[in-house]
Amino acid sequence: MKKKVLSMALAGTLLAAGAATGPVLAGNSANGPNYEGNETIKNERLHSYEEMVKVLEKADSQSEAMELETYGESVKGRDLYLAKFSSDEDNPTVLFLTQQHGNETLTTEGALKLIQNLTSNGKKTQEILDNVNVLIAPRLNVDGAEGDVNFSLDDYVSGTHTRYNANGVDLNRDHVAREQPETKAFHENVLQKYSPDYMIDLHHQGTQTTLGDSDELVSGSILYPTTENVDDEVLQRSKQLGSVVYNAVSDKGYGLLSKYPGGKAETISRNGLAVEYDVATLLFEMRGMADHEYEDYVLGQKSNGKLIQQAVTAMEATLEALADGSINDADTSFWDDLPLSGYGE
Repeated sequence: MKKKVLSMALAGTLLAAGAATGPVLAGNSANGPNYEGNETIKNERLHSYEEMVKVLEKADSQSEAMELETYGESVKGRDLYLAKFSSDEDNPTVLFLTQQHGNETLTTEGALKLIQNLTSNGKKTQEILDNVNVLIAPRLNVDGAEGDVNFSLDDYVSGTHTRYNANGVDLNRDHVAREQPETKAFHENVLQKYSPDYMIDLHHQGTQTTLGDSDELVSGSILYPTTENVDDEVLQRSKQLGSVVYNAVSDKGYGLLSKYPGGKAETISRNGLAVEYDVATLLFEMRGMADHEYEDYVLGQKSNGKLIQQAVTAMEATLEALADGSINDADTSFWDDLPLSGYGE
């Protein structure tokens, strides 16, 4: 059984290994959030399921613009929540999906902050909500995020979060068969009910992803649908969505994005949803995970603030571009030169 918390001694070993064989970065570098944040893992600082529900219910009670729905249940009977901001069916509709993988946690933390921002009464917020319908599905894999699963997590670094749902299934490989209650409910009660025009699927990747074959660590990676079956117009809108996110994140001092080397399988949401629902999709993989079998995939809490804000930045930039229509003029040529992700040895 692995130790549940990365000790300072273990962290020192990891950092020393990184110095010898891969990039180790410090400060607010454009190369990515601080890798030296890997001293300890304190997942108790993240919102538990019950804490997440309280945040959602509080936001719902304080805002006339927001409607909180439950659209299904997990294997273990936990409700799945959708925060909905909708004022005009003729407005473009965007969907933000987080935590299909239970150990990819900061995406949901960012979504909760976005929800809190959208329930404010500011003029900018009102302009967005007057012109965009917003759907936020935080934490699809609620059981995996709680570590409440039907298999052992003894081999995980922290033993608190897992990629898979309670049945040991990767939900982001279940978008065709839909054998799991989480993905089935998501399709029937979100996608088919609300027909979003755009979707960002937020994930996490390992800590050592680099910009091409350089030594520069990235803060995230993005990719549009790559299945040959996607409609040309959907593909173009997906690339424009990526342009909006890329430019917004790149403006941050720590923001550096690579092109994710994804495949063509339509069992994953980025590809399958684009084909089935004609929704423009963007995968956004942020740096580091809360828990994993592999130690070099796990990032300590000192990087959380930057990564959470990166998610918020991407989502808010999307809303602004949809609200003022500038997404329709977004330059997609950057994709041609965006380096593929590498991985530090």
